Amino acid sequence: MTSSRDGGDPTASTAPRVPHAAWALENAVFSAAMVAQRLPWTDAAARALGLEALTREGVRRALLEHLRRTRSGSPVRLRTPFGSFLVALTPAASESLLVRAGEDRVLEPPAGLTGAGQRYGLSPHTALAWETAAPGGELPALAARYVDEAVEGRRGDGTLEWQAWSRAMAALARHLVAGEAAAEDTLLSEIVTRAVAADGPGARTDLEAALRRRTARYLEDPAPDSLAGRLVAAGACADTAAAAVAHALALVSEAATATTLQALALHSVEPEASPEETVARALRHYPPVAAAVHRVRTPFVWEGLDIAAGTEILCAPGWLPDPKGGAGPGIWPSALCGAPGACAASRLGVLVAEELLRAVTAVARPFVVSPRLVAGRLPGTLEARSLLVSLRELPGGRGDGRVTVGRPAALPVPVRGCAPASYGALAQTSADRLAEHAVSLAACAGAEGWDRDEAGESFRMVLLDHAGRCERAAAGVRKAATRLAD
Repeated sequence: MTSSRDGGDPTASTAPRVPHAAWALENAVFSAAMVAQRLPWTDAAARALGLEALTREGVRRALLEHLRRTRSGSPVRLRTPFGSFLVALTPAASESLLVRAGEDRVLEPPAGLTGAGQRYGLSPHTALAWETAAPGGELPALAARYVDEAVEGRRGDGTLEWQAWSRAMAALARHLVAGEAAAEDTLLSEIVTRAVAADGPGARTDLEAALRRRTARYLEDPAPDSLAGRLVAAGACADTAAAAVAHALALVSEAATATTLQALALHSVEPEASPEETVARALRHYPPVAAAVHRVRTPFVWEGLDIAAGTEILCAPGWLPDPKGGAGPGIWPSALCGAPGACAASRLGVLVAEELLRAVTAVARPFVVSPRLVAGRLPGTLEARSLLVSLRELPGGRGDGRVTVGRPAALPVPVRGCAPASYGALAQTSADRLAEHAVSLAACAGAEGWDRDEAGESFRMVLLDHAGRCERAAAGVRKAATRLAD
């Protein structure tokens, strides 16, 4: 240390430090791991051999763990083909750094970052008290109602069709956030989605104005059991309420549509876990916002580090190793939102996903047809749109005796990547449907009125004959399902 007697600065030892820069080889490894995200087949050999450390996610997490050990946990500057980033090396450090920057108001709005380095828009975070966001007792009934709709809309082989599932879940999100009148307002969801993805200040301003106009109808005469109603009752101004409704709608829609489907997939391999545990695991392993870029507008100091203006902070808790020693990435409290710290809209989305998982598993047993999942060896990525989930009705489930001819026909399942047991599960579901159809036909034939004339009696016998054929076909398909499952 240089003393003042020698003409030095006595405060030199406490001056802010410049963040460490990664070595060239560390930059190269991290960049290669990011570029490899565009080549999903590169993981196949490593996963087949059980060498998780050699997968793309494994290499990336191992490098970040190496950086954490060698830099004493201090954030590191990494250069990649997608930009130069300041990377915090633990979830706690990421949150602390960004919370401090948020308090100082030195950050530009964040952008999401895919594993392949592509940036995308995020729903602007809106501060909201949990007392206002918390749903009342209406959530379980709403979840059960929209789950019934989604289950009823399955394909003939029992699998969920992505578009039908997402429509039902988006309607649930609108109902919960803006009231029952908004449930069929698909334009509201469309405007929210476009506003998030808006490119350029002009387009963003126009869409934000459109969003205020669209939400005004639900804020002027709000449903008291909706988030909009609670915001108005709390005295929120029109602009704040509109922004809060849009943010909550974006996050609840994501949680209901994608996170719930991923949680169903995890439940199929570990059914003993509670809905809370399963949803938390889905968000931990497959966070909707795995990484976000926060550009620093004004320089600031955090824990002795001088963060310069123009620095891009890469907050990627979904990529970080768990400092507690777990095999998976660390838990991030705002996995649905790019903002650090607590987010009431995120918490609401998590509650909705938990309630939906509880409602689905109360009436059906999920089975993942594709991709093949194995407990303890989950894939690094699990795109919700790519999931093919079959819902098999539980024994003794409710039935109304209606003829089921009008249900959608079975669609072909991709052969590649599906094990024989997967087809066995689909065959079992088809057998159950055939048996159910036989019962409904017999119930229809047993109704009053068929024996009033000769034509009616003839139709009744046709129904009974068809019911018998369905029952025999169900028995044959069930035998094939047993053979495939062995």
